[in-house]
Amino acid sequence: MTSPLFEPIRGQQVFGPDLPDYDALTDCIRCGRCLPACPTYQHTTLEGQSPRGRLNLLRAVEDGKLALEEPRLEEHLYHCLDCRACDTVCPAGISIGALIVRGRAAIAHVRPRSRLIRFGLTAILVSPRRAEFFAAPLRWMQRLRLDRLGLAIFGRLPKIGPIVRDLIELAPAMSKPLRGELHEGQSSSQANTRRVGFFLGCVMNVAYADASRASVRLMERYGCEVVTPSNQLCCGAPHEDQGMKDTARSFARRNIAAFDALGDLRAIVADCAACSGFLKEYTHLLRVDPDWAERARRFSSKVRDITEWLDEIMPHVVLSREPPEMGRSAKNGLDQDTLRHARGDKLKVTYHEPCHLANVQGVRRPPRALMARLRNVDVCELPDAARCCGSAGIYNLTHPTMSRRLLERKMDDVASTHADVVVSANPGCLLQLNWGNKRHSASIAVRHITQLIEAELLDET
Repeated sequence: MTSPLFEPIRGQQVFGPDLPDYDALTDCIRCGRCLPACPTYQHTTLEGQSPRGRLNLLRAVEDGKLALEEPRLEEHLYHCLDCRACDTVCPAGISIGALIVRGRAAIAHVRPRSRLIRFGLTAILVSPRRAEFFAAPLRWMQRLRLDRLGLAIFGRLPKIGPIVRDLIELAPAMSKPLRGELHEGQSSSQANTRRVGFFLGCVMNVAYADASRASVRLMERYGCEVVTPSNQLCCGAPHEDQGMKDTARSFARRNIAAFDALGDLRAIVADCAACSGFLKEYTHLLRVDPDWAERARRFSSKVRDITEWLDEIMPHVVLSREPPEMGRSAKNGLDQDTLRHARGDKLKVTYHEPCHLANVQGVRRPPRALMARLRNVDVCELPDAARCCGSAGIYNLTHPTMSRRLLERKMDDVASTHADVVVSANPGCLLQLNWGNKRHSASIAVRHITQLIEAELLDET
């Protein structure tokens, strides 16, 4: 009998929609460089929970050795955070994260996601307008403190009590949505005005509207005419993450058309790192669509994360700030207690890097460069700042145990800096860090980077 060691390599045996490119899977040299970079492998030390292991599983599918319908395959692929840390260390330059997400899409053709997940992504997380509609009851519940009443009634019940507590603690404090305040198009009286398309994130609109207000005001302060199409949809990142690639492609086409209708734009700016990251990937998402490939390329070439754009348009000088007024600091989301150091000592700030800003977009310098311009801010580096906090889209809901482990480690790192404020640039990260604050009864403030900049910035020197 011939040993399997000497059997010829048969090559790809299984083909199907959205399966990863076989050549890309075989490019993996199994060196193990990705293992220490992967948060799930760090916590489990299981090969199947590593980037290399997941690629091996996908190759086994295409080699005909593992069925695509195998439940454990789906489990291992969805245990991935899609943080893309593995991409940054792969010596072969493989886009490991993208291959894993394509594997999820291939599985979705034979094993669709749960009805609850599909309902959330096709009925709620469709557009800022739709998210606003579904968030309204929660906003009123918080105003009437009915959420606290629900916690008191159901929080102590066995089995469901911990789930109720986590959901109520994780829910952000809903503010007045921003969508209705944005302009779809207007004529600027300034000849040197930069005309910028602002991509309003669904979660930013309902959970961190004040941060997006700060983003818009900062762009306007530095000569931008900010316009937003009223018919924009969700960027599609959550849908691709959950294997719903066709939905993501549909959203991409409609968003491209919506922003194209605004005319010539210098840039398309998003203050949600997941949005800006995925908008830049429209080129890849629609690369084989003959009608949209070139439009997608032009669209993605204009996309900038808010930190990139502000770093480009703000003066490259140190910025100073007068002592804040009560009304102004509250408006920007930084209360007087948080800003106490600004009247004497510097405000101590640390920065958590969103995975889809640092790893997907490679944007690491601009946020730090912006904070370095604030004279009254002392930036202290967060240990392993780009390690995932455990939010990862809806990962903190679908994989709560692993998410909490990652959050606990992140909060320990934040505490080690003794900072007054931790800033980030992604709503999922802000939600997760706020949840960590509640779990630890921590006093550190959690803010979007544009809130910090606007609160610190009154006068330029």
